[in-house]
Amino acid sequence: MTALTATPERFTYELPPALEASEPPEARGLTRDAVRMLVAYKGTRSLVPSTFNFLPKFLEPGDLVVINVSGTIPAAVDAVDDEGDPLIVHLSTRLDAARWVVEPRRLVGRTTGRWTGPPPSRHLVLAGGATMTLDRPYGRQGRLWEAELALGQEALTWLAVHGRPIRYGYVERPWPIDLYQNVYATEPGSAEMPSAGRPFTPEVITRLVAKGVGVTPLVLHTGVASLEADELPYPERVRVPESTAERVNAAHRGGHRVIAVGTTVVRALETSVGDDGCAHPYDGWTDLVISPDHGVQITDGMLTGWHEPESSHLLMLEAIAGHQALEDSYAAAVTQGYRWHEFGDVHLILP
Repeated sequence: MTALTATPERFTYELPPALEASEPPEARGLTRDAVRMLVAYKGTRSLVPSTFNFLPKFLEPGDLVVINVSGTIPAAVDAVDDEGDPLIVHLSTRLDAARWVVEPRRLVGRTTGRWTGPPPSRHLVLAGGATMTLDRPYGRQGRLWEAELALGQEALTWLAVHGRPIRYGYVERPWPIDLYQNVYATEPGSAEMPSAGRPFTPEVITRLVAKGVGVTPLVLHTGVASLEADELPYPERVRVPESTAERVNAAHRGGHRVIAVGTTVVRALETSVGDDGCAHPYDGWTDLVISPDHGVQITDGMLTGWHEPESSHLLMLEAIAGHQALEDSYAAAVTQGYRWHEFGDVHLILP
């Protein structure tokens, strides 16, 4: 059994590098929905190994699955600083037409790394004659910056030509943007894929609906997820439609479960909760941080990936699953060789 510990701030464990998924399941000859899924029941602390294509088996008629239809943008761009040195910038969160929160990263061999202090230059030259000016640090850690972009055209149009998907060191080679999109994505805006939804296929969605399980959308444009160990999530843009709020409330009135697909959906749903404890339409920013001290009100279960040690997402999972069930799940996932990150396996947490 792998040793796991939880501090009042972070849940941690040891992740063997061999469990980091370095390529999409399609590259291993699998379909999206053939990835492994560990089902954890909070109430009984039982664990059921399965694969994602059996998701409908674990849900009941009347349950409601909430998905994030934000699409992944090619948010990694090449840049050159005043000294002519190359670097990579990750565009994280769009603040307005020209201003973004960004993460400059230095090149280290074939991968990238963070600066321990400010980047050496705040004026960067991008492809196609575009420029970026790093104005001021964003947040307390110093790795993110508020930046002004002069692209000469709409940002998503420019990125479609000059950007590529954000890729970290555990992914050994570049993959096309299509492999970073969920099949139901409709609105581009996320710097990184809301990856809990990646295993969904039209066939799985059809089987859910045929069983009487509802599927309803919201939007949360997620920023870069490479948080420092002591860094909490920062504000993100959210839209919960009136129809989704109504369906969440109706599911609860009928005694059914609301299952969030990913941490982004949990954050968005819980942001929409009013003083009456019900979901309401919402269109704006959220800075909500969900932890065991700030639990959930309308999220009954969730589908999620496997998160890195000390990730802030684990605080949310502990709020939903409870400490002991989370510890059991992660110990089993490590022992049984589940795969981590956006191309990895998934974890279904049910009451």
